[in-house]
Amino acid sequence: MAKDKTQYTCTECGGTSPKWLGKCPSCSAWNTLIEGAVESGGPVKNRYAGMAALVPAAEVATLSDIEASEVPRTPTGQEELDRVLGGGMVEGGVVLIGGDPGIGKSTLLLQAMDGLQRSGLNTLYVTGEESGAQVALRSRRLGLDKSQVQVLAETQLEKVLATVDKLQPAVVVMDSIQTVYSDQLTSAPGSVAQVRECAAHLTRMAKATGTAVVLVGHVTKEGALAGPRVLEHMVDTVLYFEGDTHSTYRLVRAIKNRFGAVNEIGVFAMTEKGLKGVSNPSAIFLSQHAEPVPGSCVLVTLEGTRPMLVEIQALVDSGGPSPRRLSVGLDRDRLAMLLAVLHRHAGVACMDQDVFVNAVGGVRISEPAADLAVMLSIQSSLRGKPLPAGFIAFGEVGLAGEVRPAPRGQERLKEAAKLGFSVAVIPKANAPKKPIEGLTVHAVERVDEAISLVRSLS
Repeated sequence: MAKDKTQYTCTECGGTSPKWLGKCPSCSAWNTLIEGAVESGGPVKNRYAGMAALVPAAEVATLSDIEASEVPRTPTGQEELDRVLGGGMVEGGVVLIGGDPGIGKSTLLLQAMDGLQRSGLNTLYVTGEESGAQVALRSRRLGLDKSQVQVLAETQLEKVLATVDKLQPAVVVMDSIQTVYSDQLTSAPGSVAQVRECAAHLTRMAKATGTAVVLVGHVTKEGALAGPRVLEHMVDTVLYFEGDTHSTYRLVRAIKNRFGAVNEIGVFAMTEKGLKGVSNPSAIFLSQHAEPVPGSCVLVTLEGTRPMLVEIQALVDSGGPSPRRLSVGLDRDRLAMLLAVLHRHAGVACMDQDVFVNAVGGVRISEPAADLAVMLSIQSSLRGKPLPAGFIAFGEVGLAGEVRPAPRGQERLKEAAKLGFSVAVIPKANAPKKPIEGLTVHAVERVDEAISLVRSLS
């Protein structure tokens, strides 16, 4: 096969140049040339032809004629990781996992690969950031002394693909995609062109051979995956590692999943022997108070398919001429909106007060069903009176003061009852048709009704 040359293509007009220029010679646009590889000649005209030959041409068929079946999954041995993946690894699936440095990406994947190897699958761990000795040292710290996971310390894409073709593993981990490079391009590893090209080759290899591929990705200062956005589009599953490196707990959240639920989370605890799944994550997001305290309200939130109880804490204190509004784990703009609704429709004024709201445990809550719990915790802190013991709440609040229903309300209530909570304030549309044992449910339609009800219960 003839050696590829490098050319630069304009993203505006499609024009090409043999070298990088600040201005496109065709359309005169600035900074629009992107590096790529072009075939210089020879018997093979297309550098992807060898890979495409592995996949037979598909015939056109109607949806009713196509036989659809459930995708078989292979458990990794890490139950929380399997939950996020939708049940386990999928043959030919490509997973991209990103997170801050030192948060535990390599540790979790090494444990998962060992579990897959012990189940009888052939696995390959490709490391571009560490030597084989460093990976072996980590495996011993994790208690995986006799692990049979195969390790390759390599960063050149062509050598990695040749090794995969030789060993025929069922699962391959590439740690990380920013360290691998192709000799068809002249740019440095980690550049946009290298990341896009290498990820595309690994994805084609996965689809052609049925090998599951896991790509580890770096993140930027803002927390987004480094490299081109197309990297997230071409893979099947995108996972983000969340959590403070100084905290014991870690969250793995599915942002995209073609084979499972989106926004599903897995909860892990970092121990001396690696990451261990937390079977009851609600326990870590609930503070242990001997007695109810003002400003605390327990919310039943929904993360993917899992109802989870999280404590919302609010602190309202006298402020200066410019009162502060600060929220951790919740949307700050939504907090300002809820304070306005609380004043207008319930007569609770916080105009001259500093308001701080926090979701305990470092969890991030994005669903609007947290509105009612946030408002009740603020009202409790302002009055200095705690909510009743065993109290939970959920529901979306509109600008007109109405309390809107939350999805899958019955599951939320059953989870709260299972954990011993006894009083619930929820939207009227979520009221259960049959009583739930041990749980007294108060259904409300408006914010002022919920505030009055809580005052009578306190």
